[in-house]
Amino acid sequence: MSETAAPRKKQSRNNGAVVMMCLSFVFGMGAMSYAAVPLYRIFCQVTGYNGTTQRVDQMSSVVLDRTMRVTFDANVAPGLQWDFKPVEREVNPKIGETIQVNFTAVNRSNETQRGQAVFNVTPGEAGVYFNKVQCFCFTETDLKPGEKLDMPVVFYIDPEIVKAVESKNIHTVTLSYTFYPKEGPKPLASNEGRAVKIEKKL
Repeated sequence: MSETAAPRKKQSRNNGAVVMMCLSFVFGMGAMSYAAVPLYRIFCQVTGYNGTTQRVDQMSSVVLDRTMRVTFDANVAPGLQWDFKPVEREVNPKIGETIQVNFTAVNRSNETQRGQAVFNVTPGEAGVYFNKVQCFCFTETDLKPGEKLDMPVVFYIDPEIVKAVESKNIHTVTLSYTFYPKEGPKPLASNEGRAVKIEKKL
């Protein structure tokens, strides 16, 4: 072997290692990007960050002798020809009291449309204490042309809200929903069991 062959071979190995490192970096960044959204959702659900509410399976066993004003906001994104609104604009439950409110949606288009409700709570510090037992936002919603749907939300405000420094002086909370168009195959579960259909043309 010549004196120049060995350095060239070593340089070739080094170049191959650099290429592998670059490819590993690219694939790693892709995997991190793919995982970022679900990880961010989990983070928000655990911490209540960005006004994300909590989903629970049981009601509160403690009810305080203090009320919380809860107002509601309803919006529809472009792409859905729906009328969407709360039945009541505000309620004043006791903190810890489980309460049901209702929203209604009507499909004003001439075709079946599917939507997914995205929600948040303001002020953001209240999100971790806003507990939903039942909500139409947990699943997608299909509406036929002219169909009206009555959609319940069951929730309570965690009594711990009065103990935390950042939230103890909160007296009004706003729960906001925005329905976005959702495309894809029809889900196996129907709307029944999570909402009440009020058929048909208005």
